[in-house]
Amino acid sequence: MDPLIASELARSADGIPLRAKENHVHSTWAKTFLSRPELYFQPETLPEIEKIVRLAHKCRRRITTTGCGHSPSSLTCTSSWLVNLDKYNRILSVDASTGVVVMQSGIRLYALCEELEKYGFAMPNLGSINQQSIAGAISTGTHGSSLRHGLMSEDILSLRITVADGTTKFCSPEKNPELFRASILSLGALGIITEITFRAVPEFTLRWQQVIDTDVKMLDAWEKDLWTQTEFVRVWWYPYTRRAVVWTAEKTDEPLVPPPISYYDGTLGYYVYHNLLYVSQFFPRILPWVEWFVFGMQYGFRNGTTSQAVQPSRKALLMNCLYSQFVNEWAIPLHKGPEALRRLSSWLNQLPPSDPDYVPHNIPFSAEGLYVHAPVEVRVSNTSPSNPKSQIPNTRPFLDPTVEDGPTLYLNATLYRPYFSDPPCRDRYYEAFEWLMRELGGRPHWAKNFETDGVEIEGMYGSNLREWRKVRESVDPDGLFAGAWHRRFVLEGGPVLPLEEAEIGRKPNPTGGVVFEGDVGTAR
Repeated sequence: MDPLIASELARSADGIPLRAKENHVHSTWAKTFLSRPELYFQPETLPEIEKIVRLAHKCRRRITTTGCGHSPSSLTCTSSWLVNLDKYNRILSVDASTGVVVMQSGIRLYALCEELEKYGFAMPNLGSINQQSIAGAISTGTHGSSLRHGLMSEDILSLRITVADGTTKFCSPEKNPELFRASILSLGALGIITEITFRAVPEFTLRWQQVIDTDVKMLDAWEKDLWTQTEFVRVWWYPYTRRAVVWTAEKTDEPLVPPPISYYDGTLGYYVYHNLLYVSQFFPRILPWVEWFVFGMQYGFRNGTTSQAVQPSRKALLMNCLYSQFVNEWAIPLHKGPEALRRLSSWLNQLPPSDPDYVPHNIPFSAEGLYVHAPVEVRVSNTSPSNPKSQIPNTRPFLDPTVEDGPTLYLNATLYRPYFSDPPCRDRYYEAFEWLMRELGGRPHWAKNFETDGVEIEGMYGSNLREWRKVRESVDPDGLFAGAWHRRFVLEGGPVLPLEEAEIGRKPNPTGGVVFEGDVGTAR
């Protein structure tokens, strides 16, 4: 360890501990990226967090903050200092009359939901999983699937963020609104979010139903009532079988009814699917058959098969991610969804013009010999003025990827990594998928595995990105919280910052994924 750092860590005159650990290995949940930070901190108090930030600045180190590492990108990787807030996770107050909750930012969503339930409250909306910290979820633009809701950050009333000089600032739509708009989708580049004030709602139960049928039936209902029939709607699309699972959920006072369980839903189905995916790494041509078989075993082989349940919202809104995976998700205008799926189907299935489902895809890459893992997850959100919450001034994040003047569709091209091995189709599939998303006016989800460069990001966000950079620079002029991921996507073309961490290399990890290697001195 650097002697200066060692001597600073040894000092305790102020009585504030520094919970630092060496030799920690950080990994994303999917094991896509790993890194070995110089020091790993798990602070338990705000003074500890502020002290870590001041010390990092003094020792010329970069700080990265992480929760569960669910993003499969290198966003949370560092060779410098890594701060994990899992031990900074308490509920500070709950107003029983208004549902306003104040919490420390490291609390995981599943723990937050459990605590809220004790007071008779719930989160208004959830994404597909609940493992993330609340700070990580809002910092990357997490969303659910509902036209009555936008990003999860829409229910944030105010927050506190510890910035590069070691002070903690308060911001809200009314006080310091520019910092608020930059922080509620900060990408970890402004500071460490430490406290969040959130508006919960009375706890509710959902009656959900999922129906399996042809994708043509789903697409025909698109402009009718597909997305408006209930408060929550999501779709899984399986391109080779040309079928879709439509999941709908509405609030109810009915008694709880557990979801149906078949023998295939447990360990048997998990390992059968996992091993079939692994075999397909060597024999990709079997993937259409794998999709047909697993889809049928999981949901039913007959069109019109239906299943139902009544569950608390904190359970009903979740889904099982199953295995390590790459995820490439883009936001496009909702009305362009049928075009996107039909074009992608024509390309993946190499449909001839004589096929009744054929449409010209115009994707300038060949799909010959390409077989991909399925499914494509299809979800919606709404942060346009038609959502009452979006009409509140100064609440739309500068880097909000959703459509500004209408509802948004999210398309997520998932690629499983059986036993942490990369699928051979990834590069060509994602190249074509991203090309199509760009042509349809899309923007990538910040936490996913997109390859769009910083020049294109600049064109997508324009003045909003410039405003975000201006706020970021005002609270972190030396780049204490800036890294290689930020340089590539949101700091393109700007000056290299004194404490910015540069990527100096990647090397394969023996058990899968790649190891990120960075250096602050290189950037300086």
